[in-house]
Amino acid sequence: MTVLYSAEMAGLAAVPVSLPSGGIVDGNVRVKRATITLATQTTSDTIVIAKAHEGESFLYGVINASATLGGSATIAIGVTGTVAKYRAAAGHTAVSVPTLFGINAGVATVSAEEEIFITIAGASLPGSGRLIVDMYFSAT
Repeated sequence: MTVLYSAEMAGLAAVPVSLPSGGIVDGNVRVKRATITLATQTTSDTIVIAKAHEGESFLYGVINASATLGGSATIAIGVTGTVAKYRAAAGHTAVSVPTLFGINAGVATVSAEEEIFITIAGASLPGSGRLIVDMYFSAT
């Protein structure tokens, strides 16, 4: 029987053994919450929602809104230079339904501090309601 290793555990098969990063395996989960009062923010606006620190690893995010963001408005979550690093631009029409997001390309360990923000496209956000974004990271 062949013994296979996940990407995180591959170092266990190496000689000498290389232990996995504590930020990925046996790390502590950190949540970064952003609560946004919807007030017709426009497509030229960005909304800063979190700061990721060097060594943290993105696990996933949850978005929840008290009102639909509309059929035309889309939001992406990312950083300067990669505005969709954590969530590709998409609409969010679910009301009071927590929705998971996360892009595999964003799972890598953060190599330098990042300011994470929402980019609005397509149409303005609604004039009232709340948008809550929770981002979960693992770190030692």
